[in-house]
Amino acid sequence: SEMIRVRDQLAAGIENVAEDNGGDELLEGITSSISNNSVQINAYLTPPDVRQFSTRDVTKMWRQEVGPMVGLQSLRYESDRGGPGSGAGLSIELSHRDIEVLDQASLSLAEQLEFYSGVKDVDSGYAAGKTQYDFVVNERGESLGLTATEVGRQVRSAFQGAIALRQQRGSNEVTVRVRLPEEQRLSEYDIENFMVATPGQTFVPLSDIATINKGRGYTSIKRRDSKRTAMVTANVDPIGATSTIMAGLNADVLPQLARQYPGLSYDYKGRQASRKESVSDLLKNFLFALGGIYFLLAIPFRSYLQPLIVMAAIPFGIIGSVFGHLIMGYNLSLMSLMGIVALSGIVINDSLVLIDYANKQRLKGLSSTVAVSAAGVRRFRPVVLTTFTTFCGLAPMIFESSRQARFMIPMAISLGFGIAFATVITLVLMPCLYLMMEDLRGLLGREERISEPLVQTE
Repeated sequence: SEMIRVRDQLAAGIENVAEDNGGDELLEGITSSISNNSVQINAYLTPPDVRQFSTRDVTKMWRQEVGPMVGLQSLRYESDRGGPGSGAGLSIELSHRDIEVLDQASLSLAEQLEFYSGVKDVDSGYAAGKTQYDFVVNERGESLGLTATEVGRQVRSAFQGAIALRQQRGSNEVTVRVRLPEEQRLSEYDIENFMVATPGQTFVPLSDIATINKGRGYTSIKRRDSKRTAMVTANVDPIGATSTIMAGLNADVLPQLARQYPGLSYDYKGRQASRKESVSDLLKNFLFALGGIYFLLAIPFRSYLQPLIVMAAIPFGIIGSVFGHLIMGYNLSLMSLMGIVALSGIVINDSLVLIDYANKQRLKGLSSTVAVSAAGVRRFRPVVLTTFTTFCGLAPMIFESSRQARFMIPMAISLGFGIAFATVITLVLMPCLYLMMEDLRGLLGREERISEPLVQTE
């Protein structure tokens, strides 16, 4: 059958890829399953330290080996199906009260996605369903005493079969069905000329007592807030280009689609929805952490401005994290953002040491210029050594090449490069901000009490 042909073609594709790239060193085995009108092929690869290619690379080679397949409604290759962050790279849910409008909109959006570079395995979410025949009893059938229930029962029994016997054999139940011979239920002609028994013990053709309409039955109908929905999905390669594609969709394609089909609404689901929720929660926690840092600094400093000077290093740490990802060739991920949140509590240490030492010199009666200059000279070595040792401690993880460590590397990049970049800025910017604060205080004619030193140093 057609399903077996598709299965064999996909299985042959991955077998050819394995044969050309190491054989047993790449592929351990293949499993396949056919369910209704869908085929699933699973390829089990060897451990990452045995094979030379990543799962994503093998998936690309598999797609290229198989090529385009005719007659399929959708085809998707997945290299990260399990675990967090799995699923299609782009998922857009469309909703509308009219199923026909929804189908047209999903097909139109799928066509627009095909024009984007790097977008593959586009699925419109539209499934026409299997062919079905709808029978409506006409006036002649009603005059003969036939009802829709009776006609449907006879047609079902003739073509699907009526259960004549159920017999238990051990732990299994055997069902015996009685129906028409196979040669009498092969075509639409057999349906139209099926002889229906009437209450008057006569037989009439089905086409004489009922109107037969040919259509399609939907395999599934999904609703959200009383509206039918369709999920348009696609894979993006590289996955980091998803944000660029979403920006293009939000700017042109989706608003135009909403204008073309009034009443249509859309929203991102899947990875995008999960990421949006995670980033929103992380941002709330980040703001809470910044507030906690400010109050923890304001209490011992006895100042409202000096904590802001110390925290001014945080934005530069974030910039350093972004540059670090560009240098190392990684995309910003949720783990990267977690690293940035952790960085905000580490990167202020250098600023804290400088400002605290400057305050200590001010208590000795030195001017602000002399005090901050002394802080830069005396605290230069501790600041640089602290940053250097921190970066060296993170370096093994940052430059780790194994695939098992790739999940944690973005966090290490955020911490290592963020603190390195912020340290350079701290040594230049913090003294300037300190002097600007003192000048501003002098212009306003206000004297702010300098706190006792946080750290006793000689």
